[in-house]
Amino acid sequence: MKRFREFIHGLHPYALCGIWGPLLVSQIVLVFVLRQPGSAALRWVGWITWWTSAIFGWLPIFTLRRKGGVPKGKSYVHTTQLVETGIYAIVRHPQMGAAGLLMSLGLMLVTQHWISVVLGIPAMGLIYLDLLNADRRLVDKFGEAYRRYMARVPRVNFASGIIRLIVRRTRL
Repeated sequence: MKRFREFIHGLHPYALCGIWGPLLVSQIVLVFVLRQPGSAALRWVGWITWWTSAIFGWLPIFTLRRKGGVPKGKSYVHTTQLVETGIYAIVRHPQMGAAGLLMSLGLMLVTQHWISVVLGIPAMGLIYLDLLNADRRLVDKFGEAYRRYMARVPRVNFASGIIRLIVRRTRL
């Protein structure tokens, strides 16, 4: 297990994304190609899950631009300050983590096809491994402040993040 962790940590920062990204795109294409009979209720849950992923995908763009100390003319991903408010008070990785995982799950539920599951499960596993690497890189970038943030805010579990946020606010 230690060697596997070392291997994953040693990968180029975008290596895992280069694998899970096309898997996720393939799942999206399948939504428009496959017409599979299945549970209408599961399909609705899938659509709701997919649209929920859009919230986690778009909110970080606005939050990081506003609060991340992004240099003028740079993309929102070039933050210079640790952001712990807004969506980042609920989950540490809303865009790649929560959005990516929810999108993949939602797409599996919408299509209800084995091909989508075969693409989605590895995509979700690779996304999670990518999040572990992202945490490591962010500890390197922001140091002890990020470690404290990690202790307060879950990686992608937004239900736990909402509960923790409510508890923190009621203690104030």
